Amino acid sequence: MTSASGSSGNGNGTDMIDWDLAVATATRFVRPGPEVTRDEARAVVAELREHAKEAEGHVREYTRMGAPAGGTPVLVVDRPGWIKANVAGFRTVISPLTSKLASRRANVPGSAAMSAVGSKMTGVELGLVLSFLSTKVLGQYETFAPAEVPADLSEMGKPATPPGRLLLVAPNIVSVERELDVDPHDFRLWVCLHEETHRTQFTAVPWLRDHIEGEIQAFLAETEIDPATLFERLREAVTGGGASPENIVEVVQSPTQREILGRLTAVMSLLEGHADVVMDGVGPQVVPSVAEIREKFQQRRAKGASRMDQLLRRLLGMDAKLRQYQDGAVFVNAVLDSVGMEGLNKVWTSPNTLPTKEEIHNPAAWVARMHR
Repeated sequence: MTSASGSSGNGNGTDMIDWDLAVATATRFVRPGPEVTRDEARAVVAELREHAKEAEGHVREYTRMGAPAGGTPVLVVDRPGWIKANVAGFRTVISPLTSKLASRRANVPGSAAMSAVGSKMTGVELGLVLSFLSTKVLGQYETFAPAEVPADLSEMGKPATPPGRLLLVAPNIVSVERELDVDPHDFRLWVCLHEETHRTQFTAVPWLRDHIEGEIQAFLAETEIDPATLFERLREAVTGGGASPENIVEVVQSPTQREILGRLTAVMSLLEGHADVVMDGVGPQVVPSVAEIREKFQQRRAKGASRMDQLLRRLLGMDAKLRQYQDGAVFVNAVLDSVGMEGLNKVWTSPNTLPTKEEIHNPAAWVARMHR
């Protein structure tokens, strides 16, 4: 696994989050996975790697999206491994924001001591969030994993490994397949089909990663760091003066940020819905029990969890993510019914051909815009 931070979380005095403490907190509080023997664990890891490779061909054939073979690595990880990988990616994405905050505080008296305390508090908070999320994720295409540059001087002429990698969280997959009481071999391939679709999306559409990163950076650049403004928005949300937020992050968004978030929501709905449609489209040919798996999986999504889980899901925006699966799948299926796979694949031409937030809920409008 790539190191979460590479150096001490606040060794340079500029990080606003103690990344090492975030990792330590998350790994300390993460719940253990299901009980398996060492031989069972090895078998699960081997099968997931095999299914990931198999899924690659199925997804390409179904979607007709060309992608370089083996362009990004596939890693089967445990919960602490998922935590470390996500801290590394998260740190990469928000580094411009933390640098901005640090520069603003540089000349404030006592800021060094305040930053040290604040970074540790934030590190603990982030760690607690990651410990919760690490038990929920089955797999993930880590879009912002750094490219791996050859370390050996004899290999320096070779190109760096493309950024991004596919993570499969073995204990969570085993936990859910047992909970649903479904065929474990079918379920593991079914999960791999979904995650491999995400890998195909980013490797077959070279501009997609940069586009999403650009939107995220634009969102972060608009972050209001004036305490008075933040307090006013929080007050409005609590007293009902503003719109009811979908999650805790929306409380402090500016109008510009809401516009950016609308575009990000649309593209994420497309990506998630597209993956759901592909996994079920490929399923009947290669996953014999796909209908049973989908039915039980949908029931599990609808049933939800404990009240504490439900509260955390709402605060973290996970309920919104579930709606992205549903809205995106409806959009993709409607477009497929109207113009087929070739017509749908026009969505990957450029940022201008991505559906808007309104078009996600009105597929006919996107079809009309793209196929006049």
